[in-house]
Amino acid sequence: MLDTLGLDAASERVYRGMLAMPGAGVGALAEYLEMSDADVRRGLDVLSELSLVRPSAELAGRARAVSPDIGLDILMSRQQARLAAQQQRLEESRVAAAQLIAEFAEQRSASSGFGGEQLIGLDAIRDRLAGLTRDVREEVMSFSPDGAQTEANIEAARPLDRELLGRGVRMRTIYLDSVRNSPHSVAYAQWLTDRGGQVRTAAALPTRMIIIDRATAVMPVNSEDTAARAVVLSGQGVLTALCALFENVWASAAPLGEVSVRDDQGLTGQEAAAVQLLAEGRTDETIAKRLGVSQRTARRIATGLMERLGARSRFEAGALAVRAGWLPCHCTPEHLRPPLTGTPVSDSHRPD
Repeated sequence: MLDTLGLDAASERVYRGMLAMPGAGVGALAEYLEMSDADVRRGLDVLSELSLVRPSAELAGRARAVSPDIGLDILMSRQQARLAAQQQRLEESRVAAAQLIAEFAEQRSASSGFGGEQLIGLDAIRDRLAGLTRDVREEVMSFSPDGAQTEANIEAARPLDRELLGRGVRMRTIYLDSVRNSPHSVAYAQWLTDRGGQVRTAAALPTRMIIIDRATAVMPVNSEDTAARAVVLSGQGVLTALCALFENVWASAAPLGEVSVRDDQGLTGQEAAAVQLLAEGRTDETIAKRLGVSQRTARRIATGLMERLGARSRFEAGALAVRAGWLPCHCTPEHLRPPLTGTPVSDSHRPD
């Protein structure tokens, strides 16, 4: 029940057992829980790392469980801190990807040093992707920043997805959080998962991107018009960087079935991304595209954030967001940055 907060089922059983049998040793807990001593010890290690057990002041060499109200608060705080860190990494990745796209937009197909190939027009892009995916051997990794998938697109994608997964190709896809509000998109993601695919979501994605066998990548030159022109990349250095970008975003993305958690500022991942976009002076249209929502929804999110900040303009919202700690200093525009301050780090207390 607490797995979304970082506590696995076995460790939760040990925690509950310690609450039910205060002061019990490993052997007594193992007998009570019908678990092996080794499993109980592993559970105690996890609980110790999460600061859910502490050395007993009354029984030397024994550990005691902290009370549930304190324990759950610890778990929630850790999860909120993790979410904030993930959002920060995602924004850093988005900036890095934007810089990478800009560099390749200046290159022509003759720039063989970068392993680049230009594709002009949607037909050329689709044909090249069809050939690449037909020849894939091991893995496909993709960013899909479209928001809710149309039923027509889903049905068109099923045959190839079924064929790839059927021959053991590893497929990892990151969608926007907004797909969670689309029943047929969620059903399609579950269909992929049931056949061995892996699906996660993020509040925002840096660009559309498909990486095949860690050897070839296809991405648009302009993320605002992905059908106009794309580049096929195969240089080793570039693919290493793009694979690292994907893994970074994948690590911070949430499995589709995971319950979303607000950060320590009370923001959802989508709201945190919208705050960053507001601070950058983005329009409702750009925010809507980046989050994969309608302009009406983007406007509602922006208005709600401004009301919470007490801001009368978007520029003022950016400044107030920095002051409120909603934006990391190094991820905000220069004119909005407050003086740098240190961030305290807490140490976990482990029992002896």
